[in-house]
Amino acid sequence: MSLLIDIDRFLRKSGMTPTSFGRAAVNDPRFVFDLRRGRTPGPGIRARTRAFIAACRNGNARCG
Repeated sequence: MSLLIDIDRFLRKSGMTPTSFGRAAVNDPRFVFDLRRGRTPGPGIRARTRAFIAACRNGNARCG
């Protein structure tokens, strides 16, 4: 499944804004907007993003 689809699903379920997500997940507030415009993240950024989503689903406090 696409990283952007996973992020969009997470944002809908969590109510987190794209800016907050990008800042918390990869320290880049424009991350989600850039993905929507075609940015292709490297494997490290993809792994960090998926790890952040997984941590939030497991109740990590920094997720809001």
